[in-house]
Amino acid sequence: MRFFSARLFRQRTVLFQVVALLLPAIATVAQVRPPVQLTRYVDPFIGTGFHGHVFMGANVPFGAVQLGPTQMSQGWDWCSGYHYSDSLIVGFAHTHLNGTGIGDLGDVLLMPTTGPVKLSRGTSKDSRSGYASRFAHTDEIARPGYYAVKLQRYNIDVALTATERVGLHQYTYPKASDAHIVIDLGEGVGDRPTETYLEKSNDSTLVGYRFSKGWAPDQRLYFAIVFAKPIQKLDVYSDQTPISGLSAKGVRVKGVVSFATQANEKVLVKVGISPVSSANALANIRAELPHWNFPRVTADADAAWNRELGKVVVKTKDQNRLKIFYTALFHTQVAPSLFNDHNGDYRGTDKKVYTKAPFANMTTFSLWDTYRAANPLFTITQPRRVGDMVNSMLAIFDQQGKLPVWHLVGNETNTMPGNSAMPVVADACLKGIPGVDINRTFEAMKKSAMLDERGLKFVKTLGYIPADSMVESVARGLEYAIDDWAIAQVARKLGRSDDYAYFSKRAKAYQSYFDPQTRFMRGRVSDSERRTPFSPLVSRHMKDDFAEGNAWQYTWLVPQDVDGLIALFKGEKAFTQKLDSLFVIKGDMGSEASSDITGLIGQYAHGNEPSHHITYLYGYVGQPWKTADHVRYILDSLYTTRPDGLSGNEDVGQMSAWYVLSSLGFYPVNPANGAYVFGSPVFDEATLRLENGKSFRLKTVNNSAANRYIQRVTLNGKPYLPAYLLHQTILDGGELLIEMGKAPSPTWGVRPADRPRSVY
Repeated sequence: MRFFSARLFRQRTVLFQVVALLLPAIATVAQVRPPVQLTRYVDPFIGTGFHGHVFMGANVPFGAVQLGPTQMSQGWDWCSGYHYSDSLIVGFAHTHLNGTGIGDLGDVLLMPTTGPVKLSRGTSKDSRSGYASRFAHTDEIARPGYYAVKLQRYNIDVALTATERVGLHQYTYPKASDAHIVIDLGEGVGDRPTETYLEKSNDSTLVGYRFSKGWAPDQRLYFAIVFAKPIQKLDVYSDQTPISGLSAKGVRVKGVVSFATQANEKVLVKVGISPVSSANALANIRAELPHWNFPRVTADADAAWNRELGKVVVKTKDQNRLKIFYTALFHTQVAPSLFNDHNGDYRGTDKKVYTKAPFANMTTFSLWDTYRAANPLFTITQPRRVGDMVNSMLAIFDQQGKLPVWHLVGNETNTMPGNSAMPVVADACLKGIPGVDINRTFEAMKKSAMLDERGLKFVKTLGYIPADSMVESVARGLEYAIDDWAIAQVARKLGRSDDYAYFSKRAKAYQSYFDPQTRFMRGRVSDSERRTPFSPLVSRHMKDDFAEGNAWQYTWLVPQDVDGLIALFKGEKAFTQKLDSLFVIKGDMGSEASSDITGLIGQYAHGNEPSHHITYLYGYVGQPWKTADHVRYILDSLYTTRPDGLSGNEDVGQMSAWYVLSSLGFYPVNPANGAYVFGSPVFDEATLRLENGKSFRLKTVNNSAANRYIQRVTLNGKPYLPAYLLHQTILDGGELLIEMGKAPSPTWGVRPADRPRSVY
């Protein structure tokens, strides 16, 4: 018996040793285990109807390429090049916008065809006069990193996928002796070409560029097109005029590659793009896509999306909720997009080439929209990329003398009021985002805020912008006050007391626009005179004083100092009564109303950004249950799984960022104070997987459609009383347990000490 025990002991010892040797390998396998397949919940068709304007096609997170269909129509609802109502495709281009209110891009359009060569897109009434083709949604497949459709006219199956800077096309042809690929450099989405060039550089490669003028007044895009097999025949044209030789330069250059195909023959084409040169575009192809394995590229794109989506893992039995959430998270990561080459080169706003930049240069900064929620979301899920975004903005400052306003492919568009880079870069400084130089950033903020352009001269001299001096005076003034508050906080962190005092005073400029008689923000002509006539719904001057909104919506645009706004109303009671009225007031805004005033609940307009923080203001007066009521209604009613599932423009991720954060249960009312106000979480559990290696888990108990009110909260097992969540608390990791109930809690979030505030 003793011998058996000794042998058993030796066997166990050997077993333990083997296990000890295997543990590191087991751990490594666990680390590299593929994340859960969250891309299956993404439906790119959501937001392609109504006024959503979302991008449809193949891309990777924050990639330079957005490869997708461009349709026949060019109206406002086709700002991205695609709208669900359309049935005609004119080709597949490599750059598209996501949810904007202005169209542009649509560069380097390819269209596979058969039959007689056509050199124009045709028309909606006579599509067969050009190369356009009809398609059906039943023949479309769209998922992250992949898009496919059948061109009915030609019986050609199109499949698209992408890397960061390269689009890969796969065209499956019928048997044809006259198959073609049309390359149309004259086509775009809402812009016009100014100079285009196409050249055959070898038997399988075309290179060139497309310069254009649109929303971006001077866009320069270079490309290289590589075919999987030698080019049998190439014809080049200047618009409709044939050009002899193998190159052409003109305003609307076109190329037609012709060949014969067998039935079901697959023709593959790579297209690399660059802001610098065709040589760099070709180098991007060599670096990112050296092979022709289409399924592999599709799988890699899917894996890239799963890695990013997997940073927020939510649990619920509601499959529609999962679809809406992960589609929203997907839409937040289309842009900002890369605007550099694989080697780090990029073209600056000054049109100079900067080589081997130490950061990933980015573009498509829709800052007036995204500073409110999308950029704060990035500080949780994308801190490394936030560093790249901020350093891109600082480079823009060096090149154009001010921080970006609305920057697009190396161009300042100056679109929308305010200097909305300020809260974004300030938030990065105050949250300690790695790679951000706070001193350099502050100097850029201060110099940008001290310019005399776009109404800032009046802010400096008068403290307000006179309504008869320029359009959108109230909107500009309120946005500048938010910006100045952000500058002041960075000055405070740096110990620059004079700057802190100066910009803190400017941040109070919102008080100048508040009319105590009507209790609305209102344009003022002088120190003693206000704009007349006045209507909070609409007047002939609405477009002059406000931007895509009216006085009902803009009266609450003081997220940096809600307590100060309450004081203007002479107390919480009057403030709350007015806020209650916002959600029930009815009225005809007439023909002057902006197309962006959509998603209306009373006069609350969820379809546009100035309203996005308003539901959360109830927390500042100790009535968080009203926030819960409104937030749940919006989550359940204004976001759906249909193509018209967005109540307004996606606006480069902001509309979706509101859903992502609000469905998790919190929202950054003040976009730069490092805090999030609680609302009403909808998931049973949500885990934030942070870049610092930690995880922050939110769990709800008794959550349901009826049980939408927070009763109590515990953090790591201890009572948590504040009705807000600090950013640092998330970064520290841990577990937040939220107990829900069907009736408002008489205590949670009610005490003044527990309410959110402007500065922490």
